[in-house]
Amino acid sequence: MNEMVQSSDAGSAGRLHGMGARQIYEALREQILGGVYETGSQLPSSRGLANELGVSRTTVTVAYEQLAAEGFIEVRQGARPRVASSLIGHEASSTVSKRAGPIHLSAYGERLRASSPWPDYLPNRLKVDFRYGDLAPSDFPALMWKRAMNTAMSQRPERLAYDDPRGSPRLRQALQGYLWRARTLSCDLEQIIIASGSQQGLDLCARLLLDPSDSFVVEDPCYRMACQVFASTGARPVSIAVDGDGMKTELLEGITARLAYVTPSHQFPLGGVLPVSRRYQLLEWARRNEAYVIEDDYDGEYRYDIRPVPPLHKLEDRSSVIYLGTISKTLSPMLRIGYLVVPPELQDVFATAKQLLDRHSPVAEQEALASLIESGGYESHVRRVRRLNGERRETLLAALRRAFADRIVIEGADAGLHVVVWFKDLRRSLEDVLVEEARRGGVGVHSISPLYGRETDEGRADRIGLVMGYSALTTGQIENGVRFLTDAVERVRRNSQDTSAPRNVSAGTAERA
Repeated sequence: MNEMVQSSDAGSAGRLHGMGARQIYEALREQILGGVYETGSQLPSSRGLANELGVSRTTVTVAYEQLAAEGFIEVRQGARPRVASSLIGHEASSTVSKRAGPIHLSAYGERLRASSPWPDYLPNRLKVDFRYGDLAPSDFPALMWKRAMNTAMSQRPERLAYDDPRGSPRLRQALQGYLWRARTLSCDLEQIIIASGSQQGLDLCARLLLDPSDSFVVEDPCYRMACQVFASTGARPVSIAVDGDGMKTELLEGITARLAYVTPSHQFPLGGVLPVSRRYQLLEWARRNEAYVIEDDYDGEYRYDIRPVPPLHKLEDRSSVIYLGTISKTLSPMLRIGYLVVPPELQDVFATAKQLLDRHSPVAEQEALASLIESGGYESHVRRVRRLNGERRETLLAALRRAFADRIVIEGADAGLHVVVWFKDLRRSLEDVLVEEARRGGVGVHSISPLYGRETDEGRADRIGLVMGYSALTTGQIENGVRFLTDAVERVRRNSQDTSAPRNVSAGTAERA
């Protein structure tokens, strides 16, 4: 046995030569688990192993102490370390064993596992990607943000401690003024809750307002991640169809639900603006049902051919509206700063829920954003990117009209950072084929179909719809992308005509620019 141990010692020394304490510990641990050292066998003395490796005895001692602390070896004064007897019966393997039984998740986890996978938002090698939600890196005010962050970091606090879960008082005060100037929204400071992006704001609403037995109202089509975060509570979605003016609020008659999620200033994705008559109808429904309305003003800064529309919050005097805003469409989605304006009776419970989720959002970024708003730099930046995105929008509309003329219908172009393009002469069954054909040609386009609810999807017209974002692209990329898309559409059209009889297509509805 001793000869075998000596042989193992020599091999170990060769592999461990030149290592530090951490590396010696990891290598010996791996050898013990792998059966190189049997249970009860001796390891080299700390002095002997140190001489073999050419390191200090202290280095080896530190490695041995860590192994002893974790129960791998037993150490006695004046004796060589031995592999611990407590390892008897354990499988000698350095590989991690796989779970043998089924995966047991909570009801929440099972609902998430059963939901559809998220869209692929990872970077790709496409020449042009019309993915909605991305912004152009060149639009980001890098120098201004760097100065604001440097100032925030240089203002050393009196102590390092957790902050107010509602968010930085300075940022909330800056937002209070900004919301009044930009959106005519009036609120108290304590009603504003800073969240880690608007998605966390939606999650807070879902956690606090919905139970598994409840129902919630969403537009159809709608922002998919909002619907999924509400559905993750176990509550049931009730889809309400939209038209060119947003949610058809007359369809709410007879529906009971705990909340309604809406995008009234620029319906996502179709772009309708909810008229004042429907706004009052929605608020009256909320009062009758003692429900809350979550107003997602996700891109309220971008208006081109229409005047800014006052938010629902402006019309409400009975505290049934929760206003949700974000800087993801103005500065960067990477910063993860959003905000809620909640009714006064909810401000404390929202602050408590935020504290339990992540204590508070990162303070330095909040202070930097507050500095930008206070200086006027943020609003100056918004005006600049509104102009740049207006130019991108015009480029996209012109390119689409040149390429497809009256074969398409465009919706939602009056505001925001995307349009919806309907191909009147391509059946919806070809949607996935077109998306894949476009990707092969180097252009990313994205189907509108996943944004529709399953219950009402049957009522859709039989035509392809694409959600096309343009805020991350140059005008040259937009023109090239439309050219690539044109080629893909023609290939799909030719292939479909080869396998089916030609279809007569009427001119259809006039394009909405």
